[in-house]
Amino acid sequence: MINSILRFGLIFILLVLFQILLFNNIQFSGYVNPYVYILFILLLPVETPAALTLFLSFGIGIIIDLYSGSAGMHAFASTLAGFVRPFVLRSVSPRDGYEPGAQPSMLSYGFRWFFLYSAVITLIHHTALFFIETFSVIDFFSTFLRTGLSAAFSLTFIMIIEFYRKLTAQKSN
Repeated sequence: MINSILRFGLIFILLVLFQILLFNNIQFSGYVNPYVYILFILLLPVETPAALTLFLSFGIGIIIDLYSGSAGMHAFASTLAGFVRPFVLRSVSPRDGYEPGAQPSMLSYGFRWFFLYSAVITLIHHTALFFIETFSVIDFFSTFLRTGLSAAFSLTFIMIIEFYRKLTAQKSN
């Protein structure tokens, strides 16, 4: 239990630092903004209570907001991602269900499952984030394009990080 708390605390800190110091500075023509901090929400164990998931999702979102100067947009989008996570996990669950103590990862459930799971939550997060940011339907297609491109880039970085985690876990075994 303590080991798990320390591991997720370290993941939380690393993802926040990577987001603030590296990924917040990546912008291509204002259309691509990768947000990989949502990997923290994706990696929470399956049995994490809903209230704790919402609290942690809000926490990581508000910290990103504080350092990005975006008045609560990341907190809202992250909390929404944490809210829909149990529904997404149920809809993409393996035939035999989840193992007790399972962590959603590429190592545990394979590339295809993790990609689908990550893609759905990333799209929900980015859609909420960018439409809250514009708060208008006038630029609907432009916002939709930004959402799609940013989600694709975020998902690419998330999958690269997950591949790296998988490789290091396999080497240690």
